[in-house]
Amino acid sequence: MLKARFITDKDMCKAAVDRRIYSSFIEHLGRAVYGGIYEPGHPEADKNGFRKDVIDLIKELRVPYVRYPGGNFVSGYRWEDGIGPKDKRPQRLDAAWRTLEPNTFGLDEAVEWAKAADTELMMAVNLGTRGLEDAVNLLEYCNIDAPSSYAEMRRANGHEKPYGIKLWCLGNEMDGKWQTGHKTAEEYARIAAETARAMKRIDPSIELVACGSSGSNMPTFPEWERIVLTEAYDAVDYISMHQYYENYDGDTLSFLASSTDLDRFISTVETAADYAKAVARSGRTIGISLDEWNVWYHVRREDNKRMEDMPWTAAPPLCEEIYNVEDALVVGCMLITMLRHADRVKIACMAQLVNVIAPIMTRTGGGCWRQTIFYPFLHASLYGRGTVLESVSKSGLYECSKYGDVPYLESVAVLSESEEEVTVFAVNRSLSEDMDLSLDLRGFSKGSLIEHLELRHDNLGAINTEKEERVRPSARKDSTFSDGSGSIILRPASWNTIRIKVR
Repeated sequence: MLKARFITDKDMCKAAVDRRIYSSFIEHLGRAVYGGIYEPGHPEADKNGFRKDVIDLIKELRVPYVRYPGGNFVSGYRWEDGIGPKDKRPQRLDAAWRTLEPNTFGLDEAVEWAKAADTELMMAVNLGTRGLEDAVNLLEYCNIDAPSSYAEMRRANGHEKPYGIKLWCLGNEMDGKWQTGHKTAEEYARIAAETARAMKRIDPSIELVACGSSGSNMPTFPEWERIVLTEAYDAVDYISMHQYYENYDGDTLSFLASSTDLDRFISTVETAADYAKAVARSGRTIGISLDEWNVWYHVRREDNKRMEDMPWTAAPPLCEEIYNVEDALVVGCMLITMLRHADRVKIACMAQLVNVIAPIMTRTGGGCWRQTIFYPFLHASLYGRGTVLESVSKSGLYECSKYGDVPYLESVAVLSESEEEVTVFAVNRSLSEDMDLSLDLRGFSKGSLIEHLELRHDNLGAINTEKEERVRPSARKDSTFSDGSGSIILRPASWNTIRIKVR
């Protein structure tokens, strides 16, 4: 049996967790919108065509923000196509995903859907084929209460009060040559900075996210961050990161270590942002918005080929990853890594929310269900709110081909003072051995175990379907904790949520 130790102290507070790290993403891609969150005529659809069964699962996750409408889609999007009478809205070709966009679900519907789902929109503006003027016009339509042209357009469409959208993305993945309107770092820095300044003149209350690197493997990383933030530091509030992980070669031990790469990625972005802060002589610290993250590889290559040969059809099934147990473990490790960087990672959006690389799947005309990755996200969202505690973890190491020596234990602790509760999230990366985890919560005079939730399966390839949920959490009954310390058995390849009542 492996031995591991986790030590923390009630006075070792690192950072408050920003609830926005439990956000998600809906793009006009595949069946994320049409057949996902929006399906008029479905037995579970409300009067607006929003699927209530899907909304119930989204509410279960307590998602505070949803990034919309893209993603690659936004870089060719005309937002005016998605407002006003539906019978007058044009159908458009979407070059990003080679599909037909009917525009029967647009901005006005997205705002109403967000209200129904108890969430808020994180709106993206098109800096690919459009620019500053259109971004300002969109902001006016959404947020301004004045007798002005676009505010009156909103009223004419039946929405008297402003939407009050407070979080905005300045384009999407502009460093990528796959992006419609791709730009160099210098080109993007200028348009982002000027658009940001203009938008904040219209509504000073908004927060803005500049595009960072689309992945740690981009040839321009981290020079892109340096150039963009040196130009725009005074005008933006966050720099974005996007990161997906895959296991094409079947190297499970390396795949489970993916979060070590994410940790390095975040740390490097922090360093680049702090360099720009020094150049700007600013007292303000730029935060990080990890507004696309997940596992993505099961159908990616097939989808790329299908898009090359695809006719222009609306909402074809694309990027419909079916997630297994090892995917859920990687998602859990990524969540732990984000929490450990809670001092800088203030926003994070799991990409995406429904059907497209998503924790929730639907069958058009049928039911919906929770994928394996639903559960680590759920546990973190429910119990990972409060203050991250500095901690020391000690466990054995294993060698993997991609990342070198990696600890078997991935872990973090979050203190909720309001609930008088410490939650330890832990993953045992070993594929074959139990781990005896010794918990040492110093400074807490009393403590008792509330519950130990475990997500695992003997088959790492096990999945959930509409008919059968094979992978779901269960409560462990053999864990013990008292007087500030305890012994917890973490089974091989398991995600663990250990909740402890403290005073």
